[in-house]
Amino acid sequence: MVWEVLIGLGLGLVVAWLLLVVFLMLSRPKGLVVKEAMRLLPDTLRLLKRLAADSSLPRGVRIRLWLLFGYLAMPFDLIPDFLPVIGYADDVIIVGVVLRSVVRHAGPEAVRRHWPGTADGLAALCRAAQLPLDGIS
Repeated sequence: MVWEVLIGLGLGLVVAWLLLVVFLMLSRPKGLVVKEAMRLLPDTLRLLKRLAADSSLPRGVRIRLWLLFGYLAMPFDLIPDFLPVIGYADDVIIVGVVLRSVVRHAGPEAVRRHWPGTADGLAALCRAAQLPLDGIS
């Protein structure tokens, strides 16, 4: 009886994990090149930090950003980082989803105002995260 419950819980966790991975893969930006996203990583992290510290943004946006920092700082991931290419894909996809949410709730002006990099870098971030180019760049 106990083994059946443990096996059922284990299978349930595996199915939930697989569903989450499928969701991440379906929500990833089309044509995203992980190398391009990794090049943008330092500027993107500075952008996220600046957005999270901006008290003029809605509280829900800032909470989302701090939760994202917590996820990125966790020593384990949905997809382990030691797997080539796909290991970092979950981080890139989740950052993109949060950025789209920030633009939806805080507006594209907030992203443009806090972007620390070049205009080309911002355009690449917009392509990678599927952000509206017209309101940002």
